[in-house]
Amino acid sequence: MRYKLLQEGDIQVCVIRHPRTFLSKILTSKFLRRWEPHHLTLADNSVASATPTGYMENSISYSAIEDVQLLSWENAPKYCLQLTIPGGTVLLQAANSYLRDQWFHSLQWKKKIYKYKKVLSNPSRWEVVLKEIRTLVDMALTSPLQDDSIHQAPLEIVSKLLSENNNLTTQDQESIIVAIAPLLENNHPPPDLCEFFCKHCRERPRSMVVIEVFTPVVQRILKHNMDFGKCPRLRLFTQEYILSLNELNAGMEVVKKFIHSMHGPTGQCPHPRVLPNLVAVCLAAIYSCYEEFINSRDNSPSLKEIRNGCQQQCDRKPNLPLRLLHTSPDLVSQEATLTESRLKPVIVTANEIHVEVERNNTANQKMTASVGNDSEPNLIDCLMVSPTCSTMSIELSAQADRILGCYVEILKMLSDYDDWRPALASLLQPIPFPKDHCLFLSFLLFFFFFSRELKYVIQRFAEDPRQEVHSCLLSVRAGKDGWFQLYSPGGVACDDDGELFASMVHILMGSCYKTKKFLLSLAENKLGPCMLLALRGNQTMVEILCLMLEYNIIDNNDTQLQIISTLESTDVGKRMYEQLCERQRELKELQRKGGPTRLTLPSKSTDADLARLLSSGSFGNLENLSLAFTNVTSACAEHLIKLPSLKQLNLWSTQFGDAGLRLLSEHLTMLQVLNLCETPVTDAGLLALSSMKSLCSLNMNSTKLSADTYEDLK
Repeated sequence: MRYKLLQEGDIQVCVIRHPRTFLSKILTSKFLRRWEPHHLTLADNSVASATPTGYMENSISYSAIEDVQLLSWENAPKYCLQLTIPGGTVLLQAANSYLRDQWFHSLQWKKKIYKYKKVLSNPSRWEVVLKEIRTLVDMALTSPLQDDSIHQAPLEIVSKLLSENNNLTTQDQESIIVAIAPLLENNHPPPDLCEFFCKHCRERPRSMVVIEVFTPVVQRILKHNMDFGKCPRLRLFTQEYILSLNELNAGMEVVKKFIHSMHGPTGQCPHPRVLPNLVAVCLAAIYSCYEEFINSRDNSPSLKEIRNGCQQQCDRKPNLPLRLLHTSPDLVSQEATLTESRLKPVIVTANEIHVEVERNNTANQKMTASVGNDSEPNLIDCLMVSPTCSTMSIELSAQADRILGCYVEILKMLSDYDDWRPALASLLQPIPFPKDHCLFLSFLLFFFFFSRELKYVIQRFAEDPRQEVHSCLLSVRAGKDGWFQLYSPGGVACDDDGELFASMVHILMGSCYKTKKFLLSLAENKLGPCMLLALRGNQTMVEILCLMLEYNIIDNNDTQLQIISTLESTDVGKRMYEQLCERQRELKELQRKGGPTRLTLPSKSTDADLARLLSSGSFGNLENLSLAFTNVTSACAEHLIKLPSLKQLNLWSTQFGDAGLRLLSEHLTMLQVLNLCETPVTDAGLLALSSMKSLCSLNMNSTKLSADTYEDLK
């Protein structure tokens, strides 16, 4: 039978001094002391006592209890415990046998815990200490009590023991780790124990203890941890464990197998916390590495110190040694004078990372103010002229490249799992560019390296047809750059002449329901790169330029002529521009005033039938169009948006879906009546209707409309 450990205020008992001289009801728990004249409560290290008047005067320490037994003499009161203390005996009477046994096991546990705390606080021989630890662990595992402290208390005792004794041999350390391993199967290690585990991973990464003992511990952390902010040392321990795996002979193959074991063999990971925790571990490791790199250059305050208001070196605490970066004696800082900076690239060294900056002549004036005589240029000053730099590259030493590459490689592995990709895209969507100038300079190098190394992950997002994935390529909010901007030509991470940028534009255009708004954003911010890629024959960019002309995105005549010249400079552009001109002629004919005001297509009509009909004459006066009970789909929306006078549209019992609805919402702003009864539209498409301010009547019977979307539309 399992029992709950005694908690404060849980127990009401009778205290009897032996021989039977007095009975008194009291409140008790782990400790007891006098509270009020007629009530009793807790005191540290105490259980119970009684005075001749029947109330508690002095507490009894758990360490003073010599023995705890179940009362068994003849004619004894029922459900009593006998506590043997110096100078007498105390009886505790419970209401039933279950409560009595609960007290019995709780008192036994507390008595033994205080014993082990005393024994292990002053170790003499480590073989005796190890034996006591094993006995303590066995006691915790076999205890019938159910409480978190049953397993946490032994771990805290061992953690304190290890933190106060730094002269242990490696064999003693591993023996202690193996001894407490059973307790770690269902419990997170305390902070001090995490520190000890981190040290062991750093000093002995190839130890079998790392594989056999730490693996299930880290797996449990990744599966069950809810917030690394509350327990950052768990995150540090996980980072060190992953680095230890990478130090094995198989290296990243071992890490890959570990990631696969966390995901599971099925197509869906059963543990929702694994992915967020892995991403947090990777990003924190990379972030810390580059922050340390910037700090090591000029001993400037770290990001955390800046946020806490520390700006001066005298205010700073000494840097803590980090695993991620170590000073390499092989790399020596190189001096560069102002004259030399005009003639050749400057190498700025900081520990293990080199930054090469090639400056043109326009940057020399800026360097003059910050670089004096023969002194080495300051790293921040070099970064401040980055807008005028022709090239910029980062070279990592083998050790630093392996450490940082390990975490970036894990992010790449995570992007290969289809079920993880939507959540991973959402987690990576916000790019933390700080607005503070000095912080931005620190992050410039971080994103310069990190974003380029992360190109594989971004490419996986761009190839994913799911909108919840590739939509995360855009910025999380207006005015803040996203991966789309970072990998566009001219962006800090673009190193492929815009191929990835074109792929992102293609996938976003295919699912973006605000096509005109997206094209307008491209025209305002990325028209130059689009024209350059179109000039090089990129078909996606040729289509983009044609759409800009077709939707009248460009107002400036000179810019329109430049786009037309760009299109006519390539075979694919010339062909698409000719098709555009033909569509424009047909559009003018279609929108010419005249024709019917009402039109109903026969049932079973298709998209092709509608297109054939609308190309046969003028429909500039068409206001009411019924496609009810036809076989039209969202593809017919491209023809519907060309009807300038359309006010009423009946799509009852068609296959018209979300994609077509999004297109209508952007172009048919004058639509007043819309019937979507028995269509496959969902909340995602219906929400787009909120932009149709002229809509007066909307029929959504027998659709997948949810209550929340209904409220939003109202």
